[in-house]
Amino acid sequence: MPSPEALFGAIVFGAIGMASFINGKRQSLWVPMALGIALIGFPYLVTDTVPLFLVGSLLTAAAYFFRE
Repeated sequence: MPSPEALFGAIVFGAIGMASFINGKRQSLWVPMALGIALIGFPYLVTDTVPLFLVGSLLTAAAYFFRE
């Protein structure tokens, strides 16, 4: 069972990923859509709290800086 912090991180990064995916779909850009899918899916693979927040922060930064 994941810790409450990991569950919170999964919810937050999933919401950011959903927003990135929808934004990329509206603008027909594949990079935000791919990063959105990655943000939605990675909490299923990374369950520890510290790596979850590190990977989530990196993917969120990539979604912010690599938007076209």
